[in-house]
Amino acid sequence: MAGVFTSLQRLKDGFLDALSSRFTRWTKPLGTSLPLQTLADLGRSKSELVAENVLLRHQLTILQRQVKRPSITRSDRVLLVLLARLVRTWKQALFIVQPETLLRWHRELFRLYWKRKSKASSHGPKVAAETIALIREMAKDNRLWGAERIRGELLKLGLRVCKRTIQKYMRNVRTQQPRGQKRSTFLRTHAAQIWVCDFLQVTDLFFRPFFAFFLIELKSRKVIQVGVTRSPTDAWAAQQLREATPYGQAPKYLICDHDSKFGSCFLRMATTSGVKLLKTPVHMPRANAVCERFLRSVRQECLDDLLIFHERQLQQIPQCLGSSRATAQVGSKVVADPILAGLHHDYRKVA
Repeated sequence: MAGVFTSLQRLKDGFLDALSSRFTRWTKPLGTSLPLQTLADLGRSKSELVAENVLLRHQLTILQRQVKRPSITRSDRVLLVLLARLVRTWKQALFIVQPETLLRWHRELFRLYWKRKSKASSHGPKVAAETIALIREMAKDNRLWGAERIRGELLKLGLRVCKRTIQKYMRNVRTQQPRGQKRSTFLRTHAAQIWVCDFLQVTDLFFRPFFAFFLIELKSRKVIQVGVTRSPTDAWAAQQLREATPYGQAPKYLICDHDSKFGSCFLRMATTSGVKLLKTPVHMPRANAVCERFLRSVRQECLDDLLIFHERQLQQIPQCLGSSRATAQVGSKVVADPILAGLHHDYRKVA
C-alpha cells in the first residue's frame, strides 16, 4: 500500500513540473516576433507590464544622455535593480547592460544594506578610556611585548580586550623601528673620531682658479687644516694630511669622496697615520653633509662678498670662520669683535 502511494506522489510531482515548464515556455518571449510577444504578454499581470515599460523607458533615458557611451549613475543602478525585481522576464528587457552586471549591482546593494544595518549606533570607542590608557602605557614601557602578551596581562587584571583592538591602540604609541644601523647612527656614535675633507674651487679677481682643501672635525665642526693651491695633486693632499696629524694626533676615520686627488699617496699617508678612509657613494653629497654645508657657508657668507687677489688672502678666510668664539663672561657690556674686515662680528661680554 505504501509503494502505491509513493508512486502516485511521484506521478503527481512529475505532472506538476511538466505543466510548470510548459507554461513558462509558453509565456516566455520567443525571438523578436511581435505576435508571439503579444500572445505571451496576455498571461502577464498589468503591474508587471507597467514595470517592464518603466524599465525600458529608463534605459532609453540613459542612452539619450550621451552619444558614444552612456554613463550610468548610482541612482540609475538602484532603479534598474528595483525594476528588474518586478519583471519576471527582466533578462530579455535589458539591452544596455549584461544580466551579470545587474546581478553584481544587486549584490553590491545587499552589501551596502547589511553594512549600514550592522554599523554601530555610536561612534565612540567601546573600550573604556582607562583601558586604552593602560594599553598604551604597557606598549610604551615594554618594547618587547606584542599584542598577545598585552592581552594576557589584561586578562590577569580582569579586562577582556581582543587582539585587534590592542593592535589598534598600539600603533599611535609604538613606531616601527628600522632594522639595521643607519649611516646617521654611525656618525653620531663615532663623531669624535671622524674627520671630513673636501676641495672647494674658487675663482679670483683675474679669473684664475684656486683650490682650497679643508679638514674638519665632525663632532666640534672645527676646521683642522686649510690649504690653498693652484694645482692640487695627490701628493699635495697627502702633505696636507701629514701636517694636520702631527705626533700621532689622528682620527680613526676620514670621510672623503672619489676624487682622483685622494689617490694612492693620500691613502698611504692615511694608513701610515692609522686613519681608515671612508669613501662616500657616487653622486651622494649628503653622505658628507657637514663638509658640504661648511663649503656652502664659506661661499655664501664670504666669497660672494669679497674679491680674492692671492692665495694667502683665501687661506685666511676659512680660518676666521672656523675660529672658536671666546667664552662669555659675566658683565654688563657687550663688545663686538669684527671678523673679515667687518663682514661678520663676534659678540662677547666683558666686565
